[in-house]
Amino acid sequence: MPGFRDRGDAGRQLAVALERFRRDRPIVLALPRGGVPVGYEIARALAAPLDVIVVRKLGVPSQPELAMGAVGEEGAVVVNDRVVRLAGVTPEQLRTVEAREREEVERRGRRFRGARPPLQLHGRTVIVVDDGIATGSTARAALEVARAHGAARVVLAVPVAPPESLEQLAAFADEVVCLAAPHSFFAVGQWYDNFTQVSDEEVNRLLASVSGDGTAPAAASSGPEIVVDGVSLAGDLVVPADALGVVVFAHGSGSSRHSPRNRWVAHALNEEGLATLLLDLLMPAESEDRANVFDVELLAARLLGAVEWARGQAALTALPVGLFGASTGAAAALWAAAEPGTEIAAVVSRGGRPDLAAPRLGSVRAPTLLIVGGRDDVVLELNRAAARDLRCENRVDVVPGATHLFEEPGALEIVADLAGDWFGRHFVAAGT
Repeated sequence: MPGFRDRGDAGRQLAVALERFRRDRPIVLALPRGGVPVGYEIARALAAPLDVIVVRKLGVPSQPELAMGAVGEEGAVVVNDRVVRLAGVTPEQLRTVEAREREEVERRGRRFRGARPPLQLHGRTVIVVDDGIATGSTARAALEVARAHGAARVVLAVPVAPPESLEQLAAFADEVVCLAAPHSFFAVGQWYDNFTQVSDEEVNRLLASVSGDGTAPAAASSGPEIVVDGVSLAGDLVVPADALGVVVFAHGSGSSRHSPRNRWVAHALNEEGLATLLLDLLMPAESEDRANVFDVELLAARLLGAVEWARGQAALTALPVGLFGASTGAAAALWAAAEPGTEIAAVVSRGGRPDLAAPRLGSVRAPTLLIVGGRDDVVLELNRAAARDLRCENRVDVVPGATHLFEEPGALEIVADLAGDWFGRHFVAAGT
């Protein structure tokens, strides 16, 4: 049965589908407690502030499961006048229910946020996140409260929900992003391998680890400084215990080390016992010049410098090194792997442009895996042509139905599995 390993995995997959909202500088609001680990991964990937959205529905006194409105923090209230009228709820009854639920909202807000005030939503794009939806009543309340707080655009993002709930919620959101909408739906937990309860302590830890003041986007992580030829590059290094090897990532044009696609693949490799280094091969000012973005020789030189940096780290000494490149980053990886005297154990390209490294393909000695989407017609032909020019061990693997960005459900998971197998096999061979 398709699903998610845990809430973090679900969040990383959702982040890929939400990448197009990065330019809107969104705020991520997670429903506590289960939505917070999902929202945390989205906020990291989109470099967005993260906060909780604490809401309570207002139940009709005689039928508490029937919502007549919702309340949120800082006085936000939404009332469905039609339900109030049809249910015969008096103004006094409405005030009583509202006061009781508002007290609970404020209590929960203090528990999860402490003295810090909620983020200001006025005029912002807001992504409301939960770990899944059953009936959708809480999600609807969150959407309405976010709108009442002045959000200019409200997006609902969930890993899984039944189609009928999504259809109803679409009327309250500007857009709904859901990875799986199975018709056979019994409970959210059935779609997770690990659906253990999230503690208040975990919620507080995750909120504290991502910038939440709304004044600046949160960085994905505080990685080491990598100095190559006098240039300081930003990177994120993860080293699992007893790592089998290290994979250095080179992203494509228009992307960065914060790319949710590469971060998702990197996390999957970490779980397989591989260390990963994601880095930006250009400084921010350099990236503004498009000539630098497509200067494959420059990118390859920086990449080799990063490889040497990695080999100088105590935790990585003597480990075999692999290169993972996407788009133009794949060309840089192949160019680097062709450099004489370079010991690269394996190369993996995802939707790569190996044609940009055409003069060097015949000199690549590292085993090379070229992964291409089945619907990425032009790039697929470029990779097949490159495979004919490579003289090393190589293979072209086609992901059926995938386009250039591998946005389709399950496509990145296939990429991660293929890359993990390729690196693992050749790292073992390099160590023997």
